[in-house]
Amino acid sequence: MDILSDYVVGTNTIIPLKDGSIVKYINFDNAATTPPFKSVMLSLNFFAEYYSSIHRGEGYKSRVSSEIYESAREDVLNFVGSNGDNTVIFVKNTTEAINKLSFKLCNVYHNYAILTTQMEHHSNLLPWRFRFHVDTIKTDDCGRIDLDYLERKLKQYNGLVRLVAITYASNVTGYINPVHDIAEICHKYGAKIFVDCAQIVAHKKISMTQENENRNIDYLAFSAHKMYAPFGIGVLVGDKKTLNVGVPDIKGGGTVKVVADDFVMWEDLPHKEEGGTPNVMGVVALVSAINTLNHIGLDNIEKHESELLKYAAESLKKIEDIIFYCDGLENRVAIMPFNIDGINHNMVAKILSEEYGIGVRNGCFCAQPYVHKLLNLSNKDIKNIIKDPKIENRPGMVRISFGLYNTFEEIDRLAMALEEMSKK
Repeated sequence: MDILSDYVVGTNTIIPLKDGSIVKYINFDNAATTPPFKSVMLSLNFFAEYYSSIHRGEGYKSRVSSEIYESAREDVLNFVGSNGDNTVIFVKNTTEAINKLSFKLCNVYHNYAILTTQMEHHSNLLPWRFRFHVDTIKTDDCGRIDLDYLERKLKQYNGLVRLVAITYASNVTGYINPVHDIAEICHKYGAKIFVDCAQIVAHKKISMTQENENRNIDYLAFSAHKMYAPFGIGVLVGDKKTLNVGVPDIKGGGTVKVVADDFVMWEDLPHKEEGGTPNVMGVVALVSAINTLNHIGLDNIEKHESELLKYAAESLKKIEDIIFYCDGLENRVAIMPFNIDGINHNMVAKILSEEYGIGVRNGCFCAQPYVHKLLNLSNKDIKNIIKDPKIENRPGMVRISFGLYNTFEEIDRLAMALEEMSKK
């Protein structure tokens, strides 16, 4: 599957090392963002000649741009296996999508509770905290969610939980949650489910709808910058009725039909929720990425990345003093967090970059409660963390995350680098 690297920009980039030598750069930081597909760049360059402001323009370029923008919603719905009851709202990223959903649901579920989990990215924790009573589903010592505990919580709240907000795949451990099983449990107790798909969308085929409608996903969001289209676009998908309630969170151009001195008539969905000049170029990039992912086949991508993860686990476990934070290789996207005993996570990432030309991520990955749990930190430990002014001294991990273009040879280079580092 090495041929997949031909789909991606920058896979042969040469960079300088600290000692003055040059090497081909290796990117193992795909969970943060991915490089663009070559097809995405070609699509943007072609469309640039026709780009214009959309809606209400009769010029040829405006009409072409409007048609491409609006037809993209159907491409997204098909990509996520959605039905006709849902709409697509274009946003900047998953974070904005979740904030928008929390704003909309606050009008509908005022004085109700939201359940989320200890596994979540901050973007699926903080927007809910400031608008609802939020309770958290704890994870076990390995970082996995206990579905029995989730059901007990729903029973305990006796109908007061109206939404469970959960990630499809963890950006720390890569664990894939059984979201359709969770959806069935939620619907049994009168709650809906929102799924953060940012870490799954480029790695595994997903579908909002199932044969048993009780297993359907009610809302989801994802960002194009994690699926080889890093041009500032994301989506929120959900039912039209709920998302149409109340006023838009961003008010202005494009959100209204009529404005008078004392009266406003809002636009219909989804335009009501897309204030300002929209990111048409980002939408073009997103559709191009969807088409390329479909062309390659998400089943093929999932298989290749699973093989990369298995190979990395076998290679790295041979290294002395390496510490892993995940159990098993099944039901995971290709993400692997680790530490080397005796070497600070920040130093590991720095050495990999400066001396070996390998890019990884380190820290808590915007998921501090989860990482603190995996590191077995006490409340006292966490309070001491706050007192340390140097971020690089704070606890964390090193994370490698694979994309469809990564190779086994790149993993060999990583293993060699970590082996040499652990012996110094």
